[in-house]
Amino acid sequence: MSAPVQATTVARQAGQAAQKGFRLHDLWPPVLTFALVIGLWELAVWFFQIPLYLLPAPSQILETFLARPVFLLRIGLVTFINAVIGCAIGVSLGCLAAALCVRWRVVADGLVPLAVAASAVPIIALSPLMGIWLGSVSPLSKIAVVAVMTFFPTLVSVYRGLVSPTADALMLMRSYAAPQRAVFARLRAPAALPFLFGALRVCATLSMIGAVVAEFFGGPQNALGVYIKTQAGILRTREAWSAILVACLFGLAFYLAVVLAERAAMPWKRGR
Repeated sequence: MSAPVQATTVARQAGQAAQKGFRLHDLWPPVLTFALVIGLWELAVWFFQIPLYLLPAPSQILETFLARPVFLLRIGLVTFINAVIGCAIGVSLGCLAAALCVRWRVVADGLVPLAVAASAVPIIALSPLMGIWLGSVSPLSKIAVVAVMTFFPTLVSVYRGLVSPTADALMLMRSYAAPQRAVFARLRAPAALPFLFGALRVCATLSMIGAVVAEFFGGPQNALGVYIKTQAGILRTREAWSAILVACLFGLAFYLAVVLAERAAMPWKRGR
């Protein structure tokens, strides 16, 4: 084996080892923080003798979840499906609107500031209106809430990504007489990928929050938000917290799916 080839092999192996170490280094801080928070929570409940109806201990919440895991996961799946559908609609429309903003500057001048302002609208004010317009029990109102919540962050983020290529890069494409479609597909869209997945990571958590909160204002009995509200209303806090745990699990699963999709779409960022 020649020296250049050996050097390349050694460098590749060193890079892979560094990537593994970097990933392990990134993994233990959140795990340690999570374990510390749960431990302090458990100790605080038992040390201060906090009543069960105010705040159950994590061990009690886990015990309640393990007593009815199939039921809780089933009602969580109903809410999760609404969250995924709403997120898909909101992200798709946000990407489309961002592309239109790049194509026509007048659309961007009117829509992007509106999107920034609309992002400040609290979901608790939007959910009852969607329930009136689309039906409080219908899943369409929950899907619409999630779609609105994810539309505006996606629009703003993807638009920033589409306009991020430098003037020199755009001038080079124009010097080759590249049509607008080629500029968009080969320059703007790849540049917007990191911004898109950044928005998707945010939307993955927002969508589950939006779906659960929307169900607080009405929904089918087999929905997670309705179950949390009902159990909390009669001071069955262990059951309410076990449902919150299910919402966290589905939210984390959604976030992990986005991260895996990002790694598949942008393999050059795996080691970063």
